[in-house]
Amino acid sequence: MHASMWTYPWDVQDIGIDEVIAELGATGIDTISLATSYHAGRFLQPRSPKRKAYFPEDGTIYFEPTPARWADLRIQPKVADIVREGGDVLAALIARRDAGGPRVSCWTVCLHNTRLGMLHPDAVTRNAFGDPNYYNLCPSHPDVQAYVGALVEDVSHRYRPDVIELESPGFMGFAHEYHHEKDAVGLTPEDDFLLSLCFCPSCTAAATRAGLDVEAARSVVCQWIIDACEREVPQRRLPDFPRCGIEGFRASPALYDYLVWRSSPVLALISELRARTHADTKVYLIDLKEGWLGGCELSKVADLCDGVILCAYAMSPEDVEELFHDGRCTLGPDRYLGAGFRLLYPEFRSGAELAAQVHSAIRSGAGGLSFYNYGLIPRPRLQWVKAAVGSIAG
Repeated sequence: MHASMWTYPWDVQDIGIDEVIAELGATGIDTISLATSYHAGRFLQPRSPKRKAYFPEDGTIYFEPTPARWADLRIQPKVADIVREGGDVLAALIARRDAGGPRVSCWTVCLHNTRLGMLHPDAVTRNAFGDPNYYNLCPSHPDVQAYVGALVEDVSHRYRPDVIELESPGFMGFAHEYHHEKDAVGLTPEDDFLLSLCFCPSCTAAATRAGLDVEAARSVVCQWIIDACEREVPQRRLPDFPRCGIEGFRASPALYDYLVWRSSPVLALISELRARTHADTKVYLIDLKEGWLGGCELSKVADLCDGVILCAYAMSPEDVEELFHDGRCTLGPDRYLGAGFRLLYPEFRSGAELAAQVHSAIRSGAGGLSFYNYGLIPRPRLQWVKAAVGSIAG
């Protein structure tokens, strides 16, 4: 059974590749999912002998690119300084794999990139009022498609990882923990979704070519957002959102049609990424339960990649069981379905709680496990992983 741990390259550098491989191997982990393209943040580093807080560079890659693959592209990658200073961790892990070590997966953040969004504001998503979301490159933009295509092609052909895991290949929500976000209105889930809908020139042009009345859809979204901003206190327009899905917008035909179309650029991008990936490397999509919010409806994604990792974050065992039962029914019996769990406290308070969720996922159709995140958790919590993986393997 596939069992992986999401891992940052700076943790491998700080702790040491030998210790990382030994520790993870002792838990039953057979795959290291290394961040190879990542965003900014601030991370508490409980395991590092060098530091206790780390601020990674925003929107950088953690491998050595092939210059010829990027020569003619407008959007260019930036290699993180730690690769230049501390070495290419991905190359080192691939060498260990080829010598009999753990499998290697490239955890690849696609469109969540504030650094590139600031450099190329014409290539980001824009809400119905034209305001830019600098953290989200738009999947409809040709330069963005070329950038992500080169990213996936380069890392898969140069390094030949076992898997590439695609994170954020679509539209992101409005609220995304951007630096000092402020919302005094109290946006409802549907308000946040409406503010995430992209009406950038690339999206509006493509939707118009598809025969949609984009301006009518935009008008509805603008008015609903204005209504939300003018209420004294928040009021739910769709009380059962997001469970109702796109069907909740049927009463507004232009908007409904736009929401149906909205998955088209995301699915086209995922399809292109699969086509450009080396044949020896599998492609998995990392997604959440309500993937359609970002344009990744599971039933439409199923035939475009080799598998899907559904993140069972902040769920009860019953919710986990439902998620993976539905996921297996949608993907069919043969497609890989992984279960992603965060080893965060208090999301999990004990190894027994983690084991219960893992068992719910496997019992309901998951065929593998992914755990977040090696460098962020205290060392004793690795025993939770060992017990959970061991109970399934046994």
